[in-house]
Amino acid sequence: MEASSTLHGQLQRGLGRAARRAADRRGAGEYVYDCVLRDPRWDRQCEDRALYYARLMVDLELPTGPLAEFLFDPDDLTDPDGWRSALPLAVLADLVRLSRREAAEVLRGYTEEGTHWFDALDELVALRDPALTIGLDRLAAARCDEAELDHLVAGPHNPVIESWADRQPRVAAALERRRPAGRLRRPGPAAERPARTEDELLELARRGDEGAVSAIFELGRRRSPGLLDLAEEVLPQRADSRWGGVVRRALREFGGPETLPRAREWAASQGGCADMGLRILARHGTRQDIPLLMRTLDDAVARRAWGESAGPIEGLGRLRAGEAVPLLKTAWTESTYAYLRPRVLTALTRTAPHTAESFTVEGLWDCEEGVREIAVQLAPLTQETRTRLQRLHHDAAEEPGIRATAAARMI
Repeated sequence: MEASSTLHGQLQRGLGRAARRAADRRGAGEYVYDCVLRDPRWDRQCEDRALYYARLMVDLELPTGPLAEFLFDPDDLTDPDGWRSALPLAVLADLVRLSRREAAEVLRGYTEEGTHWFDALDELVALRDPALTIGLDRLAAARCDEAELDHLVAGPHNPVIESWADRQPRVAAALERRRPAGRLRRPGPAAERPARTEDELLELARRGDEGAVSAIFELGRRRSPGLLDLAEEVLPQRADSRWGGVVRRALREFGGPETLPRAREWAASQGGCADMGLRILARHGTRQDIPLLMRTLDDAVARRAWGESAGPIEGLGRLRAGEAVPLLKTAWTESTYAYLRPRVLTALTRTAPHTAESFTVEGLWDCEEGVREIAVQLAPLTQETRTRLQRLHHDAAEEPGIRATAAARMI
């Protein structure tokens, strides 16, 4: 990834500052194409980029030709999982939402001839416009297996699916499978079972069978210190196992002041429970935990370990630790993990409200929905931000909650 000081690097990170200035920067269009065609996301399952790049293509009046050439390149045949085409297809769909209807033709063409045709079909169906999918019902009925059809018909009422169901029995059958079979009879009162003791629950939890899961969660519900003992047994050796995951989830629900002494020991020991200790301190720690959270964040930022930065950032923001502001600003600018920025912006608004103002303004252009959601609530009102809020309000591709908040801010 390019340096964050360059326009190219800022566009790769999805930063609002790049979107604000792209129109005045030479070569911006080529950088946008590069980002779309060489997906720069650190976590493709979590991070948003499609709408960000689609808006830039509209603002810079960039044609869809390079995206079509990329999708139909022979290299597409060698992409087993579809990640190569995922971002271009999503950008094309958002271009349609932004009234660039020619992008739908590229999507249709790829649906009919592309390697990962189902992904393009899914994008077209999600646009909810029957006019864009004329004739594709036959393709869907012929090519899709039951799991794919069930995926297409999932979710709220979709006029595309309803129109297909009128003509294609397989689509109609998938819709019928989605509908509930009828109101379930309310079960009668169950016989009360004697409550197990905490020792009995711990014994069940240590067995590792199906009953262990409910026992672990019951220990958490009771806020039993035995769950902390169990964590020390399980997490160092089996942190990534199913049981390790269950223990971590139970601890997150358990977390509170009574867990802090043990969490501090875990975090300081750097052992198998250290990560869980830091998570507990981030959510429930007090100001005495700020130095440890600061050291952890400083180390994570220095190593560019952005995933490890999330917990300390959340904790330092919750504790309103002003000394964290320089590290927060660095994380905002440098992080290649855009999904981290909503946490950073929340922490900045709590620790340094005046400093955060410029970041909330920038956030109105950010790629992450979570950042825009905070920004539309808190960005100071100027001529520039009012114009941006108005655009967000009228943007059919924007999330409804953001549109509504943007409208309310302009009243």
